[in-house]
Order: sequence, then C-alpha cells, then structure tokens
Amino acid sequence: MSADYRPEAEVVEVCQQLIRIDTSNFGPEPGPGERVAAERVAELLDEVGIASELLEPEPHRTSVVARWVPEGVDMSLPALLVHGHLDVVPAHADDWSVPPFSGEIVDGCVWGRGAVDMKDFDAMVLSVIRARARAGAAPRRPIRLIFTADEEAGAGLGARWLIENRRDVVEGCEEAIGEVGGFSLTVRDDLRLYLIQTAEKGMAWLKLIAEGRAGHGSVRHHENAITQLSAAVARIGAYNWPRKITDPQRAFLEAVAEAFEVDLDPDHPEQTLDRLGSIARMVGATMSNTANPTMLSAGYKHNVVPGRATAGIDGRFLPGSEDEFYATITDLIGDDVRYEIIAHHPSVETEFSGALVEAMQASLEAEDPGARAVPYIFSGGTDGKAWHRVGIRCFGFAPLRLPPDLDFVGMFHGVDERVPTESLEFGARVLDRFLDQA
Repeated sequence: MSADYRPEAEVVEVCQQLIRIDTSNFGPEPGPGERVAAERVAELLDEVGIASELLEPEPHRTSVVARWVPEGVDMSLPALLVHGHLDVVPAHADDWSVPPFSGEIVDGCVWGRGAVDMKDFDAMVLSVIRARARAGAAPRRPIRLIFTADEEAGAGLGARWLIENRRDVVEGCEEAIGEVGGFSLTVRDDLRLYLIQTAEKGMAWLKLIAEGRAGHGSVRHHENAITQLSAAVARIGAYNWPRKITDPQRAFLEAVAEAFEVDLDPDHPEQTLDRLGSIARMVGATMSNTANPTMLSAGYKHNVVPGRATAGIDGRFLPGSEDEFYATITDLIGDDVRYEIIAHHPSVETEFSGALVEAMQASLEAEDPGARAVPYIFSGGTDGKAWHRVGIRCFGFAPLRLPPDLDFVGMFHGVDERVPTESLEFGARVLDRFLDQA
C-alpha cells in the first residue's frame, strides 16, 4: 500500500455532499425521496469500478445495493453487510444556527441534517471503500454495501421491502455493521468507552380509540369519548414502568462502574448513570419498557360532543418483554378504550462476543490507545431489525471519537446537528483498519 494512502481523505467532502441533498422523510406525506442521493452514491462507487443497483418500490424512494468482491478477499468467509440509510428526518431552518442542508463547516464541524443520523457513516464507508478500490487494497472478506431508503419511517420502503422482495441482496451475509454505536464517551484523558450497539428495544406504535355517544355540548354526557380517552392517556403517561436490567444493559453498567471506579448498585443504577452526562437519558430509556402519548385527535366544533376520540402512543419494549408490555397497556386503558397496532417491530439482541467484536476493539485501540469497546442497548430502532429477520447478527459500529463536551446523543433528530471533521476522519481510519480484520 502506498505511503500516500489515506482512507479519510474524502470523508468530510462526501459528508457535505450528502447533507446538501435533501432527503427529508415525511412518512406518509410526499417528500423529496432518496433518489438523488442514491444516484450520487452510485456515481461515487462507479468511479472506482464498483457496480451498484438502484431499487425503488415507489418512485424516488431509492436504495443502493453493491457487492464488492475485489481480488484478494478470502472467499471462504461470508460477506459482511455494511449498511446505512440515506433519508433524514425533516428540519425547520428557522430553528437552526446554520442552514440544515448547507453542509457548512463551522467551528471544526460539518453542520446539517444527517451529520449525526447518519450521513456521517455513509460518508465514512464511501471514503474508505473508494480509497481501497483505488489502491487495490482488498478487505479481508467480501463486502455487501446497502444504502437504504425510508429508515426514518419504519423501513417499509427500504430495508423491510428489500427483505420481503429482494432477499437475495443479503444472501450469504451473517453479520452486519451500521448505526447507532461506536461513538465515544470520555471517562478521563486516557480512557474512552466506545458504545457498541448489540440490542434494540422493540417498537409498538398504538392508536387508542374511545367511542361514546355524540351529542350537544350544553348537556351532561356520561359516555364522552374525549373524557374516556383522556383518562387512559393520562394513566399511560403517568405510569412508572418497572425497571428491568437486560444482559447487554448490565454489561454496559458494569463497564461504566469499573471505568469510573464506583460500585454498581443493581437496585439503584441511576447513581452510575449520573456519571454519563448527556447520554444518561438515552441509556436510562433502556432500563424499562416505555410508552409515551404523542398524538390526540377528537371533535370538530365547540358545542358538539364527538362520538369518537383517538390518541397515538409510541411504545418501546425490551428484549423478552413484549407480552408484558401489551398486558400492561391493556390494564392501563381500561374497558372503555381499545387499541390498534399501527406499526410493530420486534426487539433484537446479539451477544457481544466473537471475531467481529474483537476486530472492533482492535481497530479502535489502534487509533485511540485509550479505547475500550463496551456493549449497550439502543432505545430506538434501526434497519438492523429488518436484517435480523433473516438471521444476520447486527452491531451498531459507526466509530467516532468525540469531544467530551459535545452532546452527540442530543443531536439525533435535534437542531444544529453536527459532527466534528476530526471525528469523521478518525472514524474512516478505524473503519479502514476494521475491514482488514473483520
């Protein structure tokens, strides 16, 4: 490999390019789609001799699939799936300090929607793959690249559609890396924990429905749908879900306790979480099931009692706790309200062990001697849920060494989303080393 080989050379520029392509996902509402971004990704791959396929279940809702099997890979090994999504959640420019689709570099960071979730990792992958292809540097094993549409709205037009209609795109893959993991948590100058996602909570989006008797607003109504629904929503919102520490959560808490040299009290883990700063909120959400009211709809006129009222609930359940979650919801809503499941994704979990995990630790440590990889469970969801359906072990490994004072987790779906340029370059170098060992 030549002395001027730099896997990080293009990562900042590619990240800027992708951010400047608006791929806002408005769910069921029309949006720009991912087509333009997918075409740019395909161009970047084609420039270095990697052919790709664009797949669209609907116009402009585009995913990119490529197989990279250069001379020198170990064909006896299964392909590694490296995946990222191209869509982003919407951004309102008036709320931002820097225009959200500008990709500007300010204060040493690339700013814009997707800088954290997850065009940063897309750019790392493309920068590394392009550098390797130009240099003739084969990875250890074949690589399957997938850049999906629609992750931010449940993946029905992206990863889930691929599994249901083009399962061949992941045929032969047994392991995968993607979001959300690999970012650092600084303990002290010589120690940083890098959080590797090994599990995700399941998701249940529920529609609560109360039906009563419509009538005039000036008289008493004992079958008021709004009253019935409001009581159920209030009970769900106020419910204190019992704490449950899963195996990956326990491993994470034990690693944090050891790093900070404190004793872990399983009955009062908040004392350990208090050490984590801004990340504590996300980690805390993985210590129980959760259900948050997010939408309400009822009525059309002040003097008319409606016969129907509905509410939206965002429910998340831990691995092994799905039945308990639904039983609790049934108890909380009572006999006067029912629910429908609008969207459902199972929880997923894999062990923090094996050669792939060892490669993560080794590649991190080579670029940061103070690195220590630790497992954690993610409170949200990723495309990993779709790949898990066909037996692929999924890890969140998008490596970033972050400044200690950067509220990285708070920028997921937040305003002023940004990623340090040095973190992007670090991530590209780590990913490059990882592909030699994975």
